[in-house]
Amino acid sequence: MPINNDRLISPIERQGDEKLDTSLRPKTLSEYVGQERIKENLTITIGAAKKRQEPIEHVLLYGAPGLGKTTLAHVIAKEIGSDIRVTSGPAIEKSGDLAAILTNLEEGDILFIDEIHRLPKAVEEILYPAMEDYALDIIMGKGPSARTLRLDLPKFTIIGATTLASLLSSPLRDRFGITYHFNFYEAGDLSKIIARSANILGVSIDADALEEIASRSRRTPRIANRLLKRVRDYCDIKGDGQITLAKSLEAFDMLEVDSLGLDLIDRRILETIVSKFQGGPVGLNTLAASTGEDSDTIENIYEPYLMQLGFLDRSPRGRQVTSLGYQHLGLNEPLSRSK
Repeated sequence: MPINNDRLISPIERQGDEKLDTSLRPKTLSEYVGQERIKENLTITIGAAKKRQEPIEHVLLYGAPGLGKTTLAHVIAKEIGSDIRVTSGPAIEKSGDLAAILTNLEEGDILFIDEIHRLPKAVEEILYPAMEDYALDIIMGKGPSARTLRLDLPKFTIIGATTLASLLSSPLRDRFGITYHFNFYEAGDLSKIIARSANILGVSIDADALEEIASRSRRTPRIANRLLKRVRDYCDIKGDGQITLAKSLEAFDMLEVDSLGLDLIDRRILETIVSKFQGGPVGLNTLAASTGEDSDTIENIYEPYLMQLGFLDRSPRGRQVTSLGYQHLGLNEPLSRSK
């Protein structure tokens, strides 16, 4: 089932995010904040490829939504000086779609495939020789008279991005020479991102307000920029346009986003486990039925952040609210559970 991304603090791209992300997107590795280990490795890789005057190896970027995979793909293209073509796994429905894209690439171009784990199997098999041998195998005719025509392709680079690397087939994953995992951001890096975004947007923001927005951004740049935009709107209407700590707190109260970035749905999940299942453990499907949320959404969107905070424990027996989770809800943990 499709994942609900209507929440303000959802890391999934929402309508309007693309325009905002594009305007705030860094152009070079020096402007790109965070993911320092990836940047260090890319500096070497790009420098070596430019010295040899050849394309870089195919690159796989994986990690949670909103951490900057698409942005980094554009930065790589800019650093190399190559054109980038953008598509996504679901958009390539048949092998002919992929063939049309590949045959229109120029030498050194980058093809960015978002959600690459969603490529149809038939399309994926066409991609193998293209990635390995820079060749496209086309089957002409049907039945016994069918024959294979091989077309040579210019040397290009595929950058694939996925939030679910485990769903990639082994043959496809093995054809990427470079693989990078994106980590969640630290508060300091988020503060730098928000400060840079505020400067681009022409917004004046106090240091305390900047840190407050960073602390509620769920360690995700996309959410940080989205919260900045909403707080800016609030300050434009309820204040003089200056983003101060006081006005930021008022905005977050109205948006119902708490000090750690939890919203009503996050808290409802924790409260449901506490009130209906004595803190757990409770099975995923039972929890989904009790909260009215889709089980995939709970597992892939809500739970990871709650587990990062240490508020939720996931085991084969089910989901269980931790002592830290009880503390955040302002509730006393039952004596029978505390040690």
